[in-house]
Amino acid sequence: MSRSWLVIGLGNPGPRYDGTRHNVGADVITELCRRAGEKLSSARGQRAELARIRIGSAGVGVPAADAQVVTVMRSRTYMNESGVAVRKVADFTGITPDHLIVVHDEIDLDPGRLRLKCGGGDNGHNGLKSIRAHLHTGEFIRVRVGVGRPPGRQDPADWVLARVPAKQRADLDVQVALAADAVETIITEGLTAAQNRFNS
Repeated sequence: MSRSWLVIGLGNPGPRYDGTRHNVGADVITELCRRAGEKLSSARGQRAELARIRIGSAGVGVPAADAQVVTVMRSRTYMNESGVAVRKVADFTGITPDHLIVVHDEIDLDPGRLRLKCGGGDNGHNGLKSIRAHLHTGEFIRVRVGVGRPPGRQDPADWVLARVPAKQRADLDVQVALAADAVETIITEGLTAAQNRFNS
């Protein structure tokens, strides 16, 4: 069992995918780094961008005596190969699945809703499917960020890979901030407390 934490924000690499629904998990990592005053950087030998931040009872960036050092990452692989990067980083850091948090988009939740849970299937999400395959377990914490289903007959893949319209972006930014709050709460107070506060 690990004492440190690894937080993964799922998304696709490159500017083409910035601002898309599928990258909301990666956006949460960016927000956690912003709060901590840290920047992601490419890790030698890893297929990911990583940062080490401090999270304690007062939130991100608290004094060392009251903080846990947390590794946060964005994969440099495409979504369906996320597990390759996660496995390499988990092996390198020695962090086990019980201390792994994956933040991802969820089309079966309406926009504005969060759902936190441990374990379960991948529900058709290729990033989760890849992580489960490479870790040989699904027993890790998920922070599911609602993006809703597409209107009409639009292909769900096209929906999640589309950029969020400007008029909806402010609402999504609020959701990203709440998801970052949820990650902090999981680490400082535990999953049950975070579920009671953020599950909607």
